Order: sequence, then C-alpha cells, then structure tokens
Amino acid sequence: MGAQLRVYKRRIKSVTATKKITKAMEMIAASRIVKAQRQVAASTPYASELTRAVTAVATGSTTRHALTTEAENPVRAAVLLVTSDRGLAGGYSSNAIKAAEALTERLRAEGKDVVTYIVGRKGVSYYGFRERPVAESWTGFTDSPAYADAKRIAGPLIEAVQRDTAEGGVDELHIVFTEFASMMTQTPVDNRLLPLSLEKAPVEQEAAAPGRILPLFDFEPSAEGVLDALLPRYVESRIYNALLQAAASEHAARRRAMKSATDNAEELIKSLSRLANAARQAEITQEISEIVGGASALADATAGSDN
Repeated sequence: MGAQLRVYKRRIKSVTATKKITKAMEMIAASRIVKAQRQVAASTPYASELTRAVTAVATGSTTRHALTTEAENPVRAAVLLVTSDRGLAGGYSSNAIKAAEALTERLRAEGKDVVTYIVGRKGVSYYGFRERPVAESWTGFTDSPAYADAKRIAGPLIEAVQRDTAEGGVDELHIVFTEFASMMTQTPVDNRLLPLSLEKAPVEQEAAAPGRILPLFDFEPSAEGVLDALLPRYVESRIYNALLQAAASEHAARRRAMKSATDNAEELIKSLSRLANAARQAEITQEISEIVGGASALADATAGSDN
C-alpha cells in the first residue's frame, strides 16, 4: 500500500504543477484579449471606410482595374491562410485550416488553380508535413501583429494580382481567418479581397434610398491612378484587420482551452486525493490488523507457556 500511496502523491504533485502553468497561461491570455479587442475596434472603421472609398471610386468610373474587374475566365486564385504561431489554443488553428481546405476544394471545383500563402507556424507545419506547396509564409507575430507585418504580407499578394496569369499571376485573392465575435465565439471565415465585389456596394445602397442622389466624382489625375494608389492601402488594411481579428480569436481560444485544462486538473487532483486517502486508510487498517494480530498471537503464546 505504501508504494501505491507514493504513486498517488507523485501524480498529485505533477498535476498541481501543471495546473499552475495552465492557470498562468489563462490569466496571460485574458489580459491580452482586452488589448486585442481594442485594436480590432480601432482598425475596423478604417478598413470599412477605405473599402467604402474604393467602392465609390469603382462605381463612379468605368475604368477596368484589377481591384474591381472580374476576369472573364479566371484560372488561378491566391488563398491567404491565417493561423497561429503557438499551440495550446484548442481547435483555433485546425478550424482555420479546415476552412481553407474547404475554400481550396471549392475553387478547384470551379476550375481554378490555387496558390497558398500562410501566416503562422501551425499552418506552415500542417502543409509542410503533408508536402503541399506554399508560395510564401510568414511567422513570428500572430499573437501581436503590427501594420508593418500586414504590409509585408500584402506586397507579394499585390504583385501576384497585378502580374499576368501567364507569368504566374492570380485572378482572385481570398483570405481565411478567424473572426472574433465574442469571448466565447470565434468563427473561421473566408472573404474575397480582390476583385472587390460591387453587388452590395454601400454607395449604391445609399443612392437607392429615397431622397439620396448618387454623387459624381472627378478624378485627378485619373480614375485608374486613384485605384492604383488605393489598391495597396485597401489590401493592407483588410489584411491588418484580419490579423487583429485572428489574434483576438487566438487569445480567446487559448484562454478557454487553458481554463478547461485548469478545471480538469482540479478534478483530477480531487480524484487522486480521494484515492490517496483510501490507500492511506487501507494502509492504516492493515497496520492495525497486523498489530492486533501480533498482540493476539503474543498473548496466546504467553498463555501457552504459563500452562
């Protein structure tokens, strides 16, 4: 019994140490969520207004531009997948990867080749283990992205969009990331960044409202020049907002996973403590039985010698 009791005590000590780690990680993730939420709230209006401005330019001109013009026969699409650099976040990265795979299958069913770009070590490891081609990848900043990171990512993507498909360019640009809805809800989504869809343009909706008139625009030096200037800003802002959304989602998912791990550790400690108490009681009972048995045998031996 003594050996079994020592095993239980070692396990309790080990689980207690693990519980301290998971509790600390839970608190760290909870503190980072607040900052990430503020960054998302600050960047979303800018990204929305920039999209609005691009839409206004596109609807106010007849210029054919890669930003707004659909290819007649699209043959290649780029998919940017945003995952995490670190684990211990539940199914955060795996859910984003599943969404990217579903998007890739859909694009291939439409007859398009898919060029994959990845953010985060988890996505890079997943594709590398399966020996799937990746055009370019970026790591090391998923939990706290900066605008410079979004700009670095947007550069090769914009070049691919502007390049002719015969030279390896792409006709479409999609992004897959995890959208932060609340502390408990984070949803993987896929959005098409380019070409910009004008079917539900905010400007057109306002013009259709009673008493509203579609504004007239005068472009200097030209509508194409304005779109050329807005293209990198639009892509960078949308990618930056997606990175911030993904970072907030990652912290929320890690906090939830670590809280679950801490709760499980507490339950395991309780269970092991009960088993240890039972083993100790059994050991004490056995020792008492041995003492009583020994005393009884000694008494019997003494009585026999007296006779």
